[in-house]
Amino acid sequence: MLWRWQLLKAVMKFLEQPPRFLFFTGKGGVGKTSIACATAIALAEAGRRVLLVSTDPASNVAQVFGAIIGNRMTDIPGAPGLSALEIDPQAAAQAYRDRIVGPVRGLLPDAVVKGIEEQLSGACTTEIAAFDEFTALLVDSALTANYDHIVFDTAPTGHTIRLLQLPGAWSGFLESGKGDASCLGPLAGLDKQRAQYGRAVEALADAARTRLVLVARAQRSALNEIARTHKELAAIGIAQQYLVINGLLPEEEAKQDALAAAIYEREQAALRALPAELAALPCDRVALRPFNLVGLDALRQLLVAAPSPANASDDEPIALDAPSLSELVDAIAADGHGLVMLMGKGGVGKTTLAAAVAVELARRGLRVHLTTSDPAAHLAETLHGSLEHLKVSRIDPHAETERYRREILAAKGAKLDAAGRAMLEEDLRSPCTEEIAVFQAFSRIIREAGESFVVMDTAPTGHTLLLLDATGAYHREVARQLDAKGAHYTTPMMQLQDPKQTKVLLATLAETTPVLEAAGLQADLRRAGIEPWAWIINNSVAAARPHSPLLRQRARNEIREIDAVAATHARRYAIVPLLKEEPVGVSRLLELAGHAVEAA
Repeated sequence: MLWRWQLLKAVMKFLEQPPRFLFFTGKGGVGKTSIACATAIALAEAGRRVLLVSTDPASNVAQVFGAIIGNRMTDIPGAPGLSALEIDPQAAAQAYRDRIVGPVRGLLPDAVVKGIEEQLSGACTTEIAAFDEFTALLVDSALTANYDHIVFDTAPTGHTIRLLQLPGAWSGFLESGKGDASCLGPLAGLDKQRAQYGRAVEALADAARTRLVLVARAQRSALNEIARTHKELAAIGIAQQYLVINGLLPEEEAKQDALAAAIYEREQAALRALPAELAALPCDRVALRPFNLVGLDALRQLLVAAPSPANASDDEPIALDAPSLSELVDAIAADGHGLVMLMGKGGVGKTTLAAAVAVELARRGLRVHLTTSDPAAHLAETLHGSLEHLKVSRIDPHAETERYRREILAAKGAKLDAAGRAMLEEDLRSPCTEEIAVFQAFSRIIREAGESFVVMDTAPTGHTLLLLDATGAYHREVARQLDAKGAHYTTPMMQLQDPKQTKVLLATLAETTPVLEAAGLQADLRRAGIEPWAWIINNSVAAARPHSPLLRQRARNEIREIDAVAATHARRYAIVPLLKEEPVGVSRLLELAGHAVEAA
């Protein structure tokens, strides 16, 4: 298999002289797991001993290889030299909580213990606990001595690494009562391992040992997001970065039908507008494949230059009979008013779907307030004009977060020394801080839903809702920080938990990872007492009825994921087709809802 490795090295820049550690990062659905798995196979076929490690909470590494893996080093059948390990972030977080809470259970009052557990319930704990697990793989030579390369599917975020670089004693800071923090709490149990974390951070920043591969799709929003990741990680010393643009439609497919031609041109336009900081990186482009990337044979084909040809003779109709977005809006409109919340991971089209729902409601003569907190959401451009009965606003997350940070620093930071204030300031840069600040702004708008429709894009996550509704002492203190009277946290939560007042719509794509991530978000919401009302499967190739052979095979691959949503996850759902044109302007948004576009 050395010939394949020589070919790949010549084609893929990120495989040239690979260091011992390779990290792949990117948001859900861009194919980073497939790229990581294909890389691990290629390295193993070149005669190296390779360990593939996943810390993705929606990991489908086991599914990709068709093998049971789990939290142990497991040899991959049919791939000599390759082993894999799946670190379960939820299990790691639970074990981490048990280590911290166990010693005080029974010694402290139940209310205090519950407060500690709530403090450790969020996304920051999960991320730090997962880092706790794979840190040993970076610094413990006994664990990894037999491996030439360790390939990580999902890298730690810049926020986590910055926290681990903080000076001073985290535990002492917290025990002194100075840290009402969202992420420093989870760090309380790490103090004994600070030397190990220091070595791990050094390994991450060492270009001779570590290479970071940023994986994205040729979409402007995805490329802008990965540019932010690049800058964040470069700022803390992780400079050895490469870019992989995955899933590009081959030019020959653009000749097959209008849909394929439109997709190809959109992707090329996104590449021409590549952010300058990404354009300076070594970059590889990987073609879209017609087949599911499951199994060794499929993965071996992923990184080669020429994609396998699709079956051009496939003209069998694609069986898909699913409700449209307009049918969901029928049920929403029947109530006359209420709160509609669009939730989902990045890149699934929440902003566009929120605009489509709002426009369809306004078209029916109903009063609608459409609001977003997404810094990358350009609602004015998406709507491309005004519409009777529709009001649009945008909450600036940066402004809201800065206001909140000033409040907390004034209240809690005044009596801290320089080191303590530095730690508090770092903690207030947590994503959790932004969620809380934005929710406070959303709470002011929610009240309008009693008389009209409020459609919210980029709604708070399940973790934030738990944070704001928690009964523990820690979270009551957070609530007091946000509003001394506590009025903003009881009434909105009651409204969000009431299906007669609030309808949560989960947005996803008909792909494995986005569906798994949406299912995880649904579980978080249920923990907060919120039951999602419906799912929306966006940008469906199957619903677009393509003629391109490659797209037709992709459409057939979607059916399994659509069936999973319908049978397992959703009480009700709708499918929105992939459009030939960008869904910009009222007529295109109405097309998403199932209406024909008026001729120009």
